[in-house]
Amino acid sequence: MDIIETIKEQIANNTILLYMKGSPNAPQCGFSAKAAQAVMACGEKFAYVDILQNPEIRANLPKYANWPTFPQLWVAGELVGGSDIMTEMSADGSLQALIKDAAAKAAAQKTEA
Repeated sequence: MDIIETIKEQIANNTILLYMKGSPNAPQCGFSAKAAQAVMACGEKFAYVDILQNPEIRANLPKYANWPTFPQLWVAGELVGGSDIMTEMSADGSLQALIKDAAAKAAAQKTEA
């Protein structure tokens, strides 16, 4: 499978997906640490991809997303943004609302299926 297809599949199969350096419990950069904390504070389960362990994703995701930096948060198939945007959204409560809404919709779709 080509790497862009892999990225599309990851985004499609995970309602809340964080591309980051390291893992939420062991981030490998300050921006990834802030992003992971912001997402974890929302209280919903989320998936993550460690781009340091996945150099092909690290090289190709910025082109696919048209977003040059990491971390990247994707919610319900849409790019939310990077660390600064997540921090701002977390401060005004919009990140929690977005993530909780997406998680609730995903749960409702699972029960309908």
